[in-house]
Amino acid sequence: MSSTSRRPDRKSQLAGLAAELFRARGYHGVGINDIAAAAGITGPALYRHFADKQAILAYVLLGGVQEMEDATAAALSSLRRPDGAQVERLLRGIAESSVERRDVAALWRWEGRHLSPEDQREIARRSTALLSTWAKELMNLRADLGPADAELLCWAAMSVFGSVSVHRTSVARKRFAELLAELARRVLHVRLPSEVVEDEPVPVGVGVPSRREQILSAAAELFHRKGFHAVSMEDIGAAAGIAGPSVYRHFSSKAALLGAIARRAGDRLLLDAERVRLSSADETEALRGLIDSYVRVLTGSAELAVSFSADAVNYAEDEGPELLRIQRDYVAQWVSLLGAAQPALNPREAKITVHAALTIANDLSRTRRVNSRPGLAAELRVLMAAVLDLD
Repeated sequence: MSSTSRRPDRKSQLAGLAAELFRARGYHGVGINDIAAAAGITGPALYRHFADKQAILAYVLLGGVQEMEDATAAALSSLRRPDGAQVERLLRGIAESSVERRDVAALWRWEGRHLSPEDQREIARRSTALLSTWAKELMNLRADLGPADAELLCWAAMSVFGSVSVHRTSVARKRFAELLAELARRVLHVRLPSEVVEDEPVPVGVGVPSRREQILSAAAELFHRKGFHAVSMEDIGAAAGIAGPSVYRHFSSKAALLGAIARRAGDRLLLDAERVRLSSADETEALRGLIDSYVRVLTGSAELAVSFSADAVNYAEDEGPELLRIQRDYVAQWVSLLGAAQPALNPREAKITVHAALTIANDLSRTRRVNSRPGLAAELRVLMAAVLDLD
């Protein structure tokens, strides 16, 4: 075999090693020499395959998109007459790929912003084309769905598969894939609310918020719209109506601000979870109460969206572990309730299911193609309930 024919395998091997390092240390925590050392070669030897570190990340993520495209093509070409078999094959194929390559989903979620604008656009274009293909196939099976609703359900199904990137819980691969496919299947069968029901407006209260609260609200909104790195303390001060340096009287850094936003969102969720627990007659009612609470907090302000965004890697070093503990405590309450309501699920399966439901809400609330839907809050509640099998 010639050296030329071996290069694609070597290139994929190097990209795989890089993906593991990116996942473990973060994109900025890995250098070309680290990747080369892991592969047992020199830095210059690595440059024969990739121009730079960014090119390696692009190779990994574009390869993940290609796998989904291949799985879609294989599923949809399997039968001549359209029926549910294609969708079933597609769900299983994407589920198996998600389990096998969950590092790729994690990298796209947390490190995709480091790609060049051209590569980001290419991935977005191909992902959108995939979703359109899925939505068309779904409409062939469900005559009640229009294009926008079918696309929403397909985005939600994609979030189920992408949820493997937000946690490290695992079960046997076959069972993991079966569970993900089942959760996505539930989403695709959801009957969306036929009428738009707006949530009750949150009371604004009386008086003027404290300066600290004004800064937190301004920072959360800016981080949500522009991203952590694109916002300066001067920007935050201007949005809060004060000079940039005055922000430092309340917060020592942007990272401290981000941590305070996350703590406040986490505390609100935990307090509301306790209220729901005390006022519910059974576990199913409690889970529905948690869904209402989560959607209300998520859509009512930017705090929760910021807390679960890729910018979370910018927490101050001493705050990260505490914020992670708060998040884990909150998820654990869902898992405990779901385990009691659905005894057939073991604790790991219950945790995977809960993360899928939460990820749908997190993803759709910040996906531009769907987050302007007037009834999104009600739709998120229905989708989450379906994933948790509460209907």
